[in-house]
Amino acid sequence: MPVDYSKWDALELSDDSDIEVHPNVDKRSFIRAKQNQIHQQRFERKNKIETYKYERIINDSLLKRINSLLAALESHGAEVEKRNPDELMFQAIMESAGDSENDTPPPRPAGVHTQEKELPTYSKMMATLVDQVKAKVDEDKPENRFEAYVAEVKVHQAKVEGLQKQLLAELNDLEREEGRKITSEGIHTGFDSSHVAKHDVKPAPATKKSTTQAVEVLNPKALANQDGLKQGESQESSGAEADIDEPEGVDDDDEVEASEIGKKFATIKTGDYKTCLQFISQHPEVVAEKETDGLLVLAFNSAIAGAEDFSRQCVHQALLLQYCRALGRDGVGLFFKRITTPGHQAQKVFFDDVNSTYARIKARAKEIEKQRAREEAEGTGGVEQIQLHAVDPGTTINIKIPLEKSEDPAEIHAREVFNAFPPGLQRALESGSLDEVNKVLGKMSVEEAEEIVGQLGEGGMLSLEEQIIDATTEEGQKALKEFEEQEKFTAAQNAALSNKYADDPE
Repeated sequence: MPVDYSKWDALELSDDSDIEVHPNVDKRSFIRAKQNQIHQQRFERKNKIETYKYERIINDSLLKRINSLLAALESHGAEVEKRNPDELMFQAIMESAGDSENDTPPPRPAGVHTQEKELPTYSKMMATLVDQVKAKVDEDKPENRFEAYVAEVKVHQAKVEGLQKQLLAELNDLEREEGRKITSEGIHTGFDSSHVAKHDVKPAPATKKSTTQAVEVLNPKALANQDGLKQGESQESSGAEADIDEPEGVDDDDEVEASEIGKKFATIKTGDYKTCLQFISQHPEVVAEKETDGLLVLAFNSAIAGAEDFSRQCVHQALLLQYCRALGRDGVGLFFKRITTPGHQAQKVFFDDVNSTYARIKARAKEIEKQRAREEAEGTGGVEQIQLHAVDPGTTINIKIPLEKSEDPAEIHAREVFNAFPPGLQRALESGSLDEVNKVLGKMSVEEAEEIVGQLGEGGMLSLEEQIIDATTEEGQKALKEFEEQEKFTAAQNAALSNKYADDPE
């Protein structure tokens, strides 16, 4: 069936990008003027349409009364020789008088003849017409006065009929012009029906999703110590050492965990895409976003535990679910076909994403291991803390103190937030050392430290910047060497994965 696109010819664009104007005329001002002109013309056209429709309604009612008057007057033609023509005219007026209930014209629509007085009743209009007829007959002084009355009434009848024809022609032109352009007022829903085929989905175990924060817990084992506290006992907030009052009503977010079905999907070996496709077809609920987050958390925990191979496998499966969810149900089969085709661009993009994600997780896991070892050596490993660290390698967290005197509203607000911090935290921030800030945060409870970190981000006092490695120093050469080894490892893993292909699932 051919598709008719002619209706789009009625689109009226007032902000066409290829419009050309005089060099001395501002293009934006011209477009706004064009828009105002189109809207003004549309408003005037609609107002005229309403006015003409209303006038035709009034004229129709008036024309019915004129026709009744003329019919009543002509019915007394045989009595002309016996009675006075003026008496016959008066009798015709009385006979043609309509019902008093329908004597009032309908109210005017909004914007129609707003400057004129209220319309008179139809009986007053007819009285005025009869007065005009009598004045014309008296002025002409014809021999047959009755025939003159009839002729003059017919003249007024023809005038009203001619006016009706003129209004109808103009109304048709305006409505045709109005319907020639597509506007938002003409858009309506012709029909609205949809049907979605649903598969029988087995409900997955309910897990709550938590938002990703810029800070991480370095000692999750400390949660076991908190479970050992007896109900009713209380501990003094560690934030007292930093002059911070513990906030009330702060709820802890539930940790993201991989569900049982997600863990089963994670056990599928990398490269066995046929099994992956079958698993997704049988369990479409595994494509949910919470399953991707759960597998990434599982990969992170595995990297910390030293299971690097399983950690990479979890990252691969998590991103596989993420790509399938982004492509939709119809694009899953095509995606598997493309990543199993040697040399296809989709394969390279997917493996690069897997390698980069795993590299970040592995680097972060090593940092946490070093931090835990350092805390255990210092004797602070048994307390859960919030510490600030850059997640991506090659970046640093810089501290910016808002100015005391500034006219910028954002800077003023940031300074107010800074002044509300305890003196110990203010001194740590003014030192510009991230280690000093972490020491103060380590003295606070987790809830207090999370609130402080949120205020630091709100006030723009923390910023992430690319790290510049000075290769002329011994420390810089060591950092450069670690960076090059990480790049070689990522490239080797990418090459190894590119050589592994499963059979075409289709």
